[in-house]
Amino acid sequence: MAEKLPRDLLALIGAILLGVFLVQMDSTMVNIALESFRRDFGADLGTVQWVSAAYLLAMAAVIPVAGWAIDRFGARSAWLVSLGLFTLGSLLCGLAWSAGSLIAMRVVQGAGGGMLMPLFQTIMARRAAGQQFGRVMALVGAPMLLGPVLGPVLGGVLVDGPGWRWIFLVNLPICALAAWAAVRVMPVERIERPARLDVLGLALLSPALVGIVWALSRAGTDGGFGAATLLVLAVGVALLGWFVVHALRTADPVVDLRLFRSRDFAASAVVMLLGMMALLGTILLIPLYYQQVHGFSPLHAGLLMAPHGIGSALSLIVAGRLADRFGARPVALTGSLLLLGVTLTLTRLSAGTGQWEIAALIALGGAGFGGVIVGAQSGVFSGLDRAAMPHATTAVRVFQQVGGSFGVAVLAVALQRNASGAGSLDALGDAFGTTFWWAAGAAALTLVPILLMRSKARKVAETAAPAEPALNPS
Repeated sequence: MAEKLPRDLLALIGAILLGVFLVQMDSTMVNIALESFRRDFGADLGTVQWVSAAYLLAMAAVIPVAGWAIDRFGARSAWLVSLGLFTLGSLLCGLAWSAGSLIAMRVVQGAGGGMLMPLFQTIMARRAAGQQFGRVMALVGAPMLLGPVLGPVLGGVLVDGPGWRWIFLVNLPICALAAWAAVRVMPVERIERPARLDVLGLALLSPALVGIVWALSRAGTDGGFGAATLLVLAVGVALLGWFVVHALRTADPVVDLRLFRSRDFAASAVVMLLGMMALLGTILLIPLYYQQVHGFSPLHAGLLMAPHGIGSALSLIVAGRLADRFGARPVALTGSLLLLGVTLTLTRLSAGTGQWEIAALIALGGAGFGGVIVGAQSGVFSGLDRAAMPHATTAVRVFQQVGGSFGVAVLAVALQRNASGAGSLDALGDAFGTTFWWAAGAAALTLVPILLMRSKARKVAETAAPAEPALNPS
């Protein structure tokens, strides 16, 4: 019979789970409110999509800082600072007076939320080892899987009731409780050897990603590349190129590009990036479709998004077992084909498509995404040395968030252009269907790197914890 987990470990799990679950819930609630942001601020979708894209880019920028922050300041200090940033960002988002101010505040919130997720994983990996770690992750898995199911529903309740500001303000008392719990159960650590941070790498990578995503979204909105847009794109590409050179020459870069020498890692990382783009086709477009075409309330739309979370959650449970038995590639390939079939079917979306038909499709899409992400994460760690595990985990998270932010920008701009001349609900429904071709294209492209993965990934000994899947990234 397995030994019971220590009480102090259970208390630690409860304390940090409050913060992690909060980030999961908040990210899924925002998608339900995008139409409310657009309407209340009088902004177009190309602008409002940055409420999600800026959040994801901020998360990507701070993910590599998590490990350094723990080594430099200790787990409790790093956790409380990150939680404080998330709380401050939530308060400022709730007080936003324009689309621009809301986007700026989401950057603050994303910086805090982006740190909480990897900090949670690192703290658990250091506190619980071996079989104990597996039991811990199983214990926290159920609440985390509930986030994508409950988030859209709670978001709909808040937007329909007190208003969209409360999807942010509701975080404040929970954050206060999470901070109080962390102070009580997290010990103060003694820092013996402060870690070094790749400041130059961060200074190059973050503005490079923002510049490229902004330029591509602006070009799509304006219908072409103007002089200013081309300049920003050129600067972004130049900074990215500089970062690549820097990362290959630095002993401990913020994102270790030398990992791409592993075929499995390179293929899996690309699968995650493309898979996140395809996922956004469902969790970004469908709530907008429900509200704009069918006139459903945010709560109605949120309830109809729950099947996606259920499909993802069930798939993650099953796909993990199948990946252990049959390998990463078959699981990822099955998930990719399912996701492709769903997105292709959704290209036929129209004003007359029934809500229950869509609910069934997005449940299948969630299941497909679960297979893709579990298969890709299994492949990421195949054959890597023990020392490379933390770097691989960091790189995987960055790719997930960048893929999500790029997907948000592309799909939102494509929808805005397709719907610009829609003079009726029928035309608007067809515009949503046409936009799904972008999601279908991303799903189709995942097949290429999946086929380059090993047929059965080599197992890795208990080393570092793999990154937990991002069920709903924005």
